[in-house]
Amino acid sequence: MKKTILSVFFAGLWINFFEFFRNEFLLKSFWTNHYEAIGMPYPGAWYNGLVWGIWGFAFAYAIYVIYKKHSFWSAVWLSWFVGFVLMWLVVGNMGIFPLNILWYAVPMSVLEVLVAMKIYQRMVK
Repeated sequence: MKKTILSVFFAGLWINFFEFFRNEFLLKSFWTNHYEAIGMPYPGAWYNGLVWGIWGFAFAYAIYVIYKKHSFWSAVWLSWFVGFVLMWLVVGNMGIFPLNILWYAVPMSVLEVLVAMKIYQRMVK
């Protein structure tokens, strides 16, 4: 049980670090330019970050649950689909997602899930 909690915690830290780095440093201009183009303020308040932090730890737990039931690669792709593709469909449908960001977001999000899975692989199995 302790290994499980620690592995979810460390995977959640990784996910939140990588999400912050990717969206606040590498791809921030994609987001701010898109929000400016659609006439909305960029949601960058502290409470927006808090919600994303909760999402990161919830996603880490979801990856863990999926990993326990599937092979490594099946879990990678299923987790990636559940965590990112479904989110991109929703925010894209709402018009608040800059589609040109996908060239960068797709490989980076796969890397994000892969590293989280490696954390589980080393700590749990």
